[in-house]
Amino acid sequence: MIPARFAPVLFGFILSGLMSAIVSGVATLKAVGLPPGFALQWLGAWLTSWSIAFPSVLVVAPVARRAVDRLVRH
Repeated sequence: MIPARFAPVLFGFILSGLMSAIVSGVATLKAVGLPPGFALQWLGAWLTSWSIAFPSVLVVAPVARRAVDRLVRH
């Protein structure tokens, strides 16, 4: 098992992976349609997207949490 102290990073890793997979899949489908080899095109787009999404989530998540804290009534 992974120690609990790594939970925020693991959450960001999983969330960025899933979200970048969905968004790159939709964007690739819209750009090229559904040709033979679509899966490889999507996989390339996804890996590129994930390499940007994961560090971005780690940087942006604390900013988003602070913004939500300010917008939500306590």
